[in-house]
Amino acid sequence: MPSTTLRTLRHRWPTFVGSFVALSLGVALIAVMGLALASSQDAPARGPERFAAAPVVVKGQDTLTVPTSLDDRTHELAQPRPVPDAVVAKLRRLGTVVRDRSFAVRAERGPADLVGHPWSTAAFAPYELTAGRAPRAADEVVVSGDWAGPGTRLRTGGGTVRVVGTVAGLGFENAVFHTDARAAQLSPRSLQLVVDAPPATVRKTLHGGGVQVLTGDARRFADPDPGRDGEALTAMNAMFGTAGGVSAFVSVFVVASTFAFAVAQRRREFGLLRTAGATPGQIRRMVASEALLVGVLASAAGCVLGSYGAPVLAEWAVHESLAPRWFTIGDHTWPYHAAFWTGLFVALCGALAASWRAGRTGPAEALREASVDTRAMTWGRWPAGSLLLATAAVTLVLALVTSPGDLLQRKTYMSRPMLLITAVALLAPVVVGPVARLAAWLPARLPGAGGTLVRENAAAGVRRTAAVAAPVLVTVALAGSLLGATATLAGAKATETRERTAADFVVTAAGDAGFDEATLKRIRAVRGSAAVSASASSAVYVLEDGVALIESDARAVEPGPFAATARLPLSAGTVHHLDDDSIIVNEEWAEHTVGERVGVWLGDGTRKSLRIAAVMATGTGDNGVYVTPLNAPSAPVDRVEVRVAAGADAAAVASGLRQAVRVSGGEVLTKDAWVRATSPGTNRTTRTGLFMVLGIALLYTGISLADTMVMATSDRVRELAVLRLAGATGRQVLRLVAAEALLVVVIGGLLGALVAGLNLVGMWSALGLLSVRTPIEIPWATLGAILCACAVLAVTAAVAPAGLALRRGAMSSTGVRE
Repeated sequence: MPSTTLRTLRHRWPTFVGSFVALSLGVALIAVMGLALASSQDAPARGPERFAAAPVVVKGQDTLTVPTSLDDRTHELAQPRPVPDAVVAKLRRLGTVVRDRSFAVRAERGPADLVGHPWSTAAFAPYELTAGRAPRAADEVVVSGDWAGPGTRLRTGGGTVRVVGTVAGLGFENAVFHTDARAAQLSPRSLQLVVDAPPATVRKTLHGGGVQVLTGDARRFADPDPGRDGEALTAMNAMFGTAGGVSAFVSVFVVASTFAFAVAQRRREFGLLRTAGATPGQIRRMVASEALLVGVLASAAGCVLGSYGAPVLAEWAVHESLAPRWFTIGDHTWPYHAAFWTGLFVALCGALAASWRAGRTGPAEALREASVDTRAMTWGRWPAGSLLLATAAVTLVLALVTSPGDLLQRKTYMSRPMLLITAVALLAPVVVGPVARLAAWLPARLPGAGGTLVRENAAAGVRRTAAVAAPVLVTVALAGSLLGATATLAGAKATETRERTAADFVVTAAGDAGFDEATLKRIRAVRGSAAVSASASSAVYVLEDGVALIESDARAVEPGPFAATARLPLSAGTVHHLDDDSIIVNEEWAEHTVGERVGVWLGDGTRKSLRIAAVMATGTGDNGVYVTPLNAPSAPVDRVEVRVAAGADAAAVASGLRQAVRVSGGEVLTKDAWVRATSPGTNRTTRTGLFMVLGIALLYTGISLADTMVMATSDRVRELAVLRLAGATGRQVLRLVAAEALLVVVIGGLLGALVAGLNLVGMWSALGLLSVRTPIEIPWATLGAILCACAVLAVTAAVAPAGLALRRGAMSSTGVRE
């Protein structure tokens, strides 16, 4: 049989080239995702940045630690505590004390991530003047980098300032330095300070003072967002893990389908070998040898391709801000092993599963089945497909009954399509015939025999049709399910926000410091306002089940004005019952009975017992909690909602609000504009990451579609030659081939749309049970573009080999001398 194997590889090279391409690209895809995932496990060591030259940094309490029965649970505080005045007084006796302040700066011209500091802290980085001088007046600043020079005037949220000096950028921030006095006005709270004193003396003096003394490498914890590397790793792990899971599924799915189709194409050949005396075991060993040879070579080639593709993916991720600037592909070996052995295993399984049936059939039966697919479903496809379909249905029903919110989680709406895709693909031969006849019903009614031939060819060759439609199925199903799910969920969140907001205008603060009292007085004094509700962003923490410290976003509101500008989705209680001794929670909390008391930690870590005044419906899970300003200490007012009085001029109210925030800075938005601005759909990083996941998978399936179509068309040379002998012209044959390719794309698109529709209906049902009424968002434009691209690929990949075959002449293609 080894010699037979080699001759088969030589004479059926289009089939094996197609299998080789599909497998090598699939292995490359797994290797690329594995390398990216492995490289996102560890971040490079980062030293102090803003305080690299500072002797000692003293920082107030910024974490909450709660002891549990297992171990201590910690969480960052939403409102870190400043260094107490008593501690500052002790430090002043030891040496010079410089208070640090950081606040966001918005400028009409300049980087979007500007951050302000007092000039006295510039020396601790250290920053050095490259031009100009230090700021001396309230309207003077020094900037880092070269985006503005001395003499430049900038309009910021805090007023117009003049650049009087520049410092060289250090790479970790775009800084704007004010005088110390002006920085204190823009950011009254100072959370940390630098003291020029011996570290040992500072530690001895402040021992047990409830503050942190940072020296050496620990000074990096005083840098802005010291946990950004960990957060970046978590985000990259989630992104590349999701992309890896989707890519692995798509590649395994397509490779198994391609190898199974490649073996199924050779039923006539197997029949001849059985007639010549080959045993079933010999046929299976021959197929295994071919799959092993192709699998080893293709998997090795895929690993090489992956080594070149992974750095390209890393560079793109950094360029699109999906990964930090330090992210690169490391020297890891396990992704290559995982990709190689996965590819080889799938190739062997796909080939052996298809050859099992060929080995069991008798010689005459095999030759008879070579003409038409009389039994497209094998004994294994029925139970496997039915089991997967039943599993998808049962898990959906259980989730809807027990925990509908789970269906809104990303891991759920990204994994469920894969289950349904596999089930529908396994059962596809059952429905391909009816779907083909339905899709070709109108063309078959047109004059001529072309439409009828297209319909009958697709319906009779169900294995070929199902194999070629598989890449289209997975492409449309994934795109429709993932994009539709994210759009539907974003629409649901926007609907929630819109329905619980009764205000006509929303005013948001320009910086982290929020609105001062003077600005709030001006906003409340605007004529034509019926209700003005100021609120602050904070957080509360609750210990659930005695072991899990959970953070919930909180808004600090004044109950009376808030009740006039909001419509919370309450399932019990009322907003008017909210006071300084109570809290409004949602049904996700373990304790959510009105009147019950619940122990919480406030945003600054203060422990408090609050009575539940009202309970909100779960919704999409972003309802958060509501408290009064007394229970959100130090949280600045960052949002003001305004309802226009009956009969008042809304335009005049908007103009008055803009005038009120002109000095301090702020943005005045209508209700609809604010809903759009806060919609999850505006998150560019999430959207780009999702398109990366889909783009990689869809590119691979597109190539596989063309690959499978070439394999299928190359196997029909004799059939096309018979059409030429029957009197069909070359153009007629090519039109027939193109029409069949289009029909297969339509079939795959319909099956993929079925899978996507089932997934979206499940999410829509879950939203309905969570009291969120929103329509299903279907990405019609994207799906249309995908189908058009698949159609172009399929027609090109079918017509090109058919045209080459027709050049040989009809008689030679059938094996008869002309």
